[in-house]
Amino acid sequence: MSVARITEIKASSIKSFDDAIKEGVQRARETLENVKSAWIQDQEVLVDSKGKISEYRVSMKVTFVLKE
Repeated sequence: MSVARITEIKASSIKSFDDAIKEGVQRARETLENVKSAWIQDQEVLVDSKGKISEYRVSMKVTFVLKE
């Protein structure tokens, strides 16, 4: 029987939401073992004074399986 745990993380990118997700998952994999999935809970953008998007942010829940 496997037991999984979920941790919530935030990640950001100046390129895109897709890049922010990839960065978040990659960073989680550096710290956590057996990462199995990520659920994107929320997305937001930061807008600079000229009205341009300056940063993409995601909140995600990462699921990983605990060692036996």
